[in-house]
Amino acid sequence: MPHPGGQPAGQIGGQPGAPTLDRLTTDLAEQGRRVQGIVEAAFAALFARDADAARRAIALDDPIDAADVRIEQGVVGLLTQATRAGASIDERALRWLITVAKVNNELERIADCGVDVAELCEATCPGSNGPNGHGAPPMPGPVPGPAHGMLPAAGSIPDTFRVMANSVIGLVRDACLSVDRRDPALARVVLQSQHAVWAFKQAILREAERGVATGMLGVDFAFNLHEIASQCEIIADHCTNIAEQVIYVTTGAIVRHEASRWVEVPGGPGGGGGPEGPGPR
Repeated sequence: MPHPGGQPAGQIGGQPGAPTLDRLTTDLAEQGRRVQGIVEAAFAALFARDADAARRAIALDDPIDAADVRIEQGVVGLLTQATRAGASIDERALRWLITVAKVNNELERIADCGVDVAELCEATCPGSNGPNGHGAPPMPGPVPGPAHGMLPAAGSIPDTFRVMANSVIGLVRDACLSVDRRDPALARVVLQSQHAVWAFKQAILREAERGVATGMLGVDFAFNLHEIASQCEIIADHCTNIAEQVIYVTTGAIVRHEASRWVEVPGGPGGGGGPEGPGPR
């Protein structure tokens, strides 16, 4: 239904060849699935100790980068089109358009973390030719193992790491679904789950420290574990940023993190579009 003084919320745009808000919303959902795919592929390569799979995961970033630019250009194009036409855009639709731009940026950052995980896997897998497959010659000496910086066989990676990776993949999935469904309840689940990822990271770091102290783990291997755990934490942070946007755009509440808990502060006038989201899809 058209809104007073403006176009239908889902139909901003409409010029021949120009994207609509509905089209950008669909593109964002597809981008979310791509990003979840690269994160899953990166961790699968890590646990399989498969440098080739890591390279395939890295290659998944190219279409993500292309879609990121396409969505951003679409947002700018819609705003430019509306400005030139002197159109009055419904406030809820405008808020959703801005949310699309913000979430798109967070998704691209998550994909970058997936690439970082895959590159760490590729660089440290037995038989790898070095970071990014650039053909670095193998180092002479004993068979690479934890003491030489190589990640060990799949069974030697701490079980806590697997649980953490699965939690992170679930966070990405739920964050994307909360956007697609405009579901503040699911967004709140994402916020609460972020603390679990932080706890997993602390447990992994303590385990790595004990391993180094007892000589069971080499310093380089422990460092690699730390780096990958840090990427997991960064992914979780981006997921909570997405969740905060969903809660704000659907309820008007501003989310704050205080004393290890999430607090929703009522927003100002005009914030949010109600539980059903900011206008027609």
